[in-house]
Amino acid sequence: MRTLVFFLVAVWLLNSCAKEKVGYQPTPYALEIPSHFPSMNIPADNPMTVEGVELGRYLFYEKRLSGNDKMSCASCHSAFSSFSDSAKYSTGIDGIQGNRNAMALINLGWDSFFFWDGRANSLEHQILEPVPNPIEMHLSWKEAVSKLKKDTYYRNQFYKAFGVVNFDSTHAAKAIAQFIRTMISGRSKYDVMYKIENNLPLSAWDQSVQITNEEWAGYDLFKSLNGADCFHCHNGPLMRVAKFSNNGLDASFSDLGRGAVTTNANDNGKFKVPTLRNIALTAPYMHDGRFQTLDEVIEHYSSGIHMSATIDPLIEFANQGGVQLDSQEKQLLKAFLLTLTDWDFVNNPKFQEP
Repeated sequence: MRTLVFFLVAVWLLNSCAKEKVGYQPTPYALEIPSHFPSMNIPADNPMTVEGVELGRYLFYEKRLSGNDKMSCASCHSAFSSFSDSAKYSTGIDGIQGNRNAMALINLGWDSFFFWDGRANSLEHQILEPVPNPIEMHLSWKEAVSKLKKDTYYRNQFYKAFGVVNFDSTHAAKAIAQFIRTMISGRSKYDVMYKIENNLPLSAWDQSVQITNEEWAGYDLFKSLNGADCFHCHNGPLMRVAKFSNNGLDASFSDLGRGAVTTNANDNGKFKVPTLRNIALTAPYMHDGRFQTLDEVIEHYSSGIHMSATIDPLIEFANQGGVQLDSQEKQLLKAFLLTLTDWDFVNNPKFQEP
């Protein structure tokens, strides 16, 4: 008798699962990856679909994911700031400030670790944190999902995206991750310079772009070991390398950064190297937002480097406080950094609030 009961329960579960997938036919999403970019590694358990991306876009702007229905992901990641926060520290629904600047959400589909300290090893993992965080959106995922299930749009869209009726936080995180993976920036003056430098084909738009002598000179300075010496950490189409670095902000650390995650003293003061794409739009700068302008950032690397036990050895002139640029070199370097602005990315209607 017990065997029969187990058999009937198993049949019922199989039928329930089958019913949940009836009519579930998601449409593959074709990512628009620039020709000079590497391929993106999409998780096997979260393939890109039109339905998933649309759902993720709605969830990214959904204020009901917060405890007071007034804050969404977009509250701290504004499209007009290249999906970063113009405030030094973001303020949560209870008026409490965080202690790190919100990073820009640019080309994250190529990243393998997330947050300034790299504590999340996937985009999906990273997305799960802000909603229940008491100093951010301050709402349990159970309560957030309960709100969403009362909305006909979300009930229908979760089914279209994942073939599930009883969706949960995992599905929500997957949808937002899909949307964020579409946030690809690769159409700036710098991209044209990169293609020319590497003898890559130029599109009609590329050929129409005018690059000044100052911008080329700034680029040469950027790449020069005896110039600005930026290329060790910022290069290629993504304009960053996948590592953690102590870039000489402090001689001692109030925030251990990566070291707080690994508990390895050799990681103290190290933070994720961010992309420089759209850097003109993502002020303030550094993990703690200490610099308000690009001029301050350039001055830091020129003369403000602080030595410490974990200073990045690739900062060649750390022992003399920096690369010691003169005023003309600083202006040339800034001219190049401004070529990294991608206005098509910022103004893309696909990324705006639905």
